[in-house]
Amino acid sequence: MNYIQITLDIKPRNPWKEIITQALAEIEFDSFTEEDQLLQAYVSEEHFNEEVFNALIQEYRAKEIEISVNKTLIPSQNWNAVWESDYEPVTIEKKLLIRAPFHADDESFDLSIEIQPQMSFGTGHHQTTYLLTKHLLDVDFTDKKVLDVGTGTGVLGILAAQLGATSVFGTDIEEGAVENAIENCQRNKTENFTIIKGDIDSVPAKEYDIVIANINKNVLKRHMSDYSNLIKDNGILFLSGFFETDIPELSSFAKTHHFETVATFSKETWAIIKLIKTK
Repeated sequence: MNYIQITLDIKPRNPWKEIITQALAEIEFDSFTEEDQLLQAYVSEEHFNEEVFNALIQEYRAKEIEISVNKTLIPSQNWNAVWESDYEPVTIEKKLLIRAPFHADDESFDLSIEIQPQMSFGTGHHQTTYLLTKHLLDVDFTDKKVLDVGTGTGVLGILAAQLGATSVFGTDIEEGAVENAIENCQRNKTENFTIIKGDIDSVPAKEYDIVIANINKNVLKRHMSDYSNLIKDNGILFLSGFFETDIPELSSFAKTHHFETVATFSKETWAIIKLIKTK
C-alpha cells in the first residue's frame, strides 16, 4: 500500500496546526508527525482525495492563514526501511515492552510484545495506541471475549490475549494490515486471535465482553449502533483515534446508543474514551 506524505508549513502555527491536523484526520489522514516546525500528514494513496484536500487547504487560506504544501508519494516497500532506521521500543513503566524483531527482549518487563513495524499507527508510538495499551493494562481480561476493530498491526488484540482473554476477533479493511497482524500473532505465539479483512459487518454476531475501536471519529459514530448490538450489558467499549476536543460529541452520541462514559484520557491532544454498555 502506497502512502501520500503531505508536508505543511503553517503560519501562524498556533492554534492552526492542531485545528488543521484535526480537519485532515476527518478526511482519512491517519498519522501525523512534526519536523523542523513542519506538520507531516500521512494518508494511504487509496484514501487520498486530492480535490477534497485542496478544498480544505483553500478554506483555511481564505482565513488569511499562510499554508505551503509539499506532496510526496511513499512506495509501500519503503515503509519498513524508514521505520526500522528510526524505530525505538515502546515502554509503559515496567509493565509492558513493545519491541521490533531487531530489538533485544528485556525480561524485567511484565509483558513483552514483538511487532514488525509497518507505520506509526499500531506500533504503540502513536498517542492513541499508547493510551490504549496503557489503560488496557488496568482491565481484567480473564476469560473475556474481545473484539478489536481496525486492528492494524494487531498489538492491542495480542495484548488482550496476553492479559487473559479467552478469544480475540480482529478486523481491518486493509489487506496489508491483516497480513501484518497475522504475522505478529505468529511472532508472539498468540493462537486465540482470529483476524479477517473486513468492516464491522464482517464481525460474527455474538456478545463481546470488551470492544476496542481505534479508528476515527466519523467511523466510530457510523459504527456505534453495531458496537451496541455486539457488546453485552455492562461490557466495556474503548473508543480511540480522535482528538480530545471530540470527547463531548462522541460521549453524547454514544449515550444515545446505551453507553455511559466512565473515563477519558488524553495525550498531546489525542484521546480515548472508556465506556460501559448500560441495559
